[in-house]
Amino acid sequence: MAAEWKEMPKPFFIAGKRVESHMARDIVNPHTGGLVASVCKPRAEHLEDALAAAAKGFQKTRGLRSHERSKICAAVAAGISRRAGEFAKTIAAEAGKPLKHARAEVERSISTFTFAAEEAKRIGGEMIPLDVTPASGDRYGITKRVPSGAVFAITPFNFPLNLVAHKVGPALACGCPIVVKPASRTPLASLMLAEVVAESGAPEGAFSVVPCSAEVADAFVPDERLAVLSFTGSAAVGWNLKSRAGRKRVTLELGGNAACVVDATADVDVAASRCAMGAFAYQGQVCISVQRILAHESVYGNFMKKFLKRIEGIRVGDPLDENTDFSAMISEAEAVRIEEWVNEALNSGARILCGGRRDGAVYYPTVLENVPDEAKISCEEAFGPVAVVSPFGDFDDAIHAVNKSKYGLQAGVFTNDLSHAQTAFDELEVGAVIINDAPTFRVDNMPYGGVKFSGFGREGVRHAIEEMTELRLCVMTRDV
Repeated sequence: MAAEWKEMPKPFFIAGKRVESHMARDIVNPHTGGLVASVCKPRAEHLEDALAAAAKGFQKTRGLRSHERSKICAAVAAGISRRAGEFAKTIAAEAGKPLKHARAEVERSISTFTFAAEEAKRIGGEMIPLDVTPASGDRYGITKRVPSGAVFAITPFNFPLNLVAHKVGPALACGCPIVVKPASRTPLASLMLAEVVAESGAPEGAFSVVPCSAEVADAFVPDERLAVLSFTGSAAVGWNLKSRAGRKRVTLELGGNAACVVDATADVDVAASRCAMGAFAYQGQVCISVQRILAHESVYGNFMKKFLKRIEGIRVGDPLDENTDFSAMISEAEAVRIEEWVNEALNSGARILCGGRRDGAVYYPTVLENVPDEAKISCEEAFGPVAVVSPFGDFDDAIHAVNKSKYGLQAGVFTNDLSHAQTAFDELEVGAVIINDAPTFRVDNMPYGGVKFSGFGREGVRHAIEEMTELRLCVMTRDV
């Protein structure tokens, strides 16, 4: 594979143009530790140039017609599609994501930009009758949504293309220029995306990718030239950024501690299959990964038998191998952290049902039982390949257990009892309740985001457009 990567450091993009610097960062394959590529490392003055270009570019992007914005987004979708294989291999190599899952991410990103192309034509308003009192006369109101201004997007390593797409697509669709700071470990897919956007007909200044350090990006968060801050990452970092963002609009898609409830009426085969997928896809490095499973005591034994059998079939190996289901975590340090959290739980009385073993950056799929609620692996965001299981007797107790978490992103409920499904929807303190599937389920046009520590605002293309635009009202009258 090494021969496929260029030896010269890859440039970054400011206002659609390639820019180089004298410093570079090596991007390594998490599984092999081998060099994937080197990337030019931007300094503070480069991010300054990108923000200045975005502020200037807003004068062009805000004036684009709906069909022009739609055409740009459609061109980006087509450009990704043409290079789908290259994108997938890049994601697998830089993020350690098994190739089959990397391909799925590429397909999702194509859908995300396709949705953006469609939504660009649907950013409308409404007519509001204002002749509701004698004093208001013969008036009516018309609303429309207008772009807020330049967007600063900070994205994580785990979906290095599609989570970038979830910020870039809506921004291009509504006429906001956007500057992306990708994760330092996985900038290659976003730099490829910049190449695609540069060929899409987007105006100069519409899009920049600046893979600078967190310290450089952090200093620009309060910058008043930025109208919107969109951040996906850890809760601690996200809430700190929001506190310093000033008057700008902020969207935070943060961590989770996703729970799955398997009711007495559930299809246990389906629940076991979907929970195994949801817990261990991409090594559990997904903010809606299944971390806690609560199964009714009447089906607990049968569920666990089938769940553990599913885990036995997970194939661990090189992410670029077509047959691999599971590979290394993003770094050995992260695998060590998971190991420490598991050991903490074991020292407090937990029991290992499978896994519990580390080999370098690989932490094998692990299931724990009898875990204390206060153990980190139970109450914090694990962001790794560990599932905590426990039985319950009463459905209301399961709802209460899910809600005890300080996080509230998504939850899954396997049940064939309609009243239990409705109760879950009414009472679970999460952004989304997924009935008869794992909380890992997401389609890219649905509203996505959490409550409590899990975030602020919503993504999903149409909903992200609303976060990046302002509602403007015009009052009209027939009276002269």
